[in-house]
Amino acid sequence: MKRIASYSQSLAILTTISLAWGNSSIAGETNSITTIDYFQGRQSIEIYVPKSEPRTSAGCATLIEPVISNIMGSYRDNWGILAEQIEEGTTLYSHNADKFFIPASNIKLFTTAAALQKLDPQSKIKSKSLQDWIKVTNVRSDNYHADILLSHIGGASAAKLALAQMGVNPNSFRQADGSGLSRRNVATPRSLIMTLRAMYYAPDRDVFYSSLPIAGISGTLRNRMKGTPAQGKVYAKTGTLRGVRALSGYMNHPNFGKVVFSILVNNPRVSGSSLVRAIDRIILQLSITPPC
Repeated sequence: MKRIASYSQSLAILTTISLAWGNSSIAGETNSITTIDYFQGRQSIEIYVPKSEPRTSAGCATLIEPVISNIMGSYRDNWGILAEQIEEGTTLYSHNADKFFIPASNIKLFTTAAALQKLDPQSKIKSKSLQDWIKVTNVRSDNYHADILLSHIGGASAAKLALAQMGVNPNSFRQADGSGLSRRNVATPRSLIMTLRAMYYAPDRDVFYSSLPIAGISGTLRNRMKGTPAQGKVYAKTGTLRGVRALSGYMNHPNFGKVVFSILVNNPRVSGSSLVRAIDRIILQLSITPPC
């Protein structure tokens, strides 16, 4: 396994955590998650975590809340959203950030991040470099590549352990496959934010970052947000299943610098195209939020 990377010299310290499992709300339902020993009998594991808790900008929430609430409409419980500044850790907007949702292909972010934690980007999978394999997995959202990748690194338990070593709370997601096709996958917006934040400070962040579709330009985002302030500034992974839409990634913001965000929505009562339009409207609102 590769050396554990700190988030940065100024933002991270070495600490030890113990893990306990409990009941979690999954898209409005209560499920009991079975206890699994991901640490092979060890009581704790050393990881890198930020020094301080994320701060919340009340001014930003006041500006953004009415608009996003209107976009979500009467189905607020079906949405989970979290957006934070990366450098300062300030929360710009949060809604159901710790609630479980089916993430669809956003599960590929866990798969590819774990692979980069465990393997060298130039290592080979079926004669293709890991770097190229990850790019196909995320840019094209290729399910075959994602499932093969998860198997290659040792399965879901190995991926969860690798992510825990990066500081991602293993209580915050459950992974059933590498691709996101299974509806047994569940994740909170915060789990995706933790993964994206960890990868931002990881040694191989450029490999990960370059594997994400770009709004209005490439991959599964090539036809979305064209001609808007978000075009070319949002690098994110899409997610699509029946009744499920997701978008999680990074935004180059004119006022807040680098912003990390996760938007998950589970709502079979609304058409997929309407959910996509709503997600894009939320991203656009976040992208034009003035200093607060």
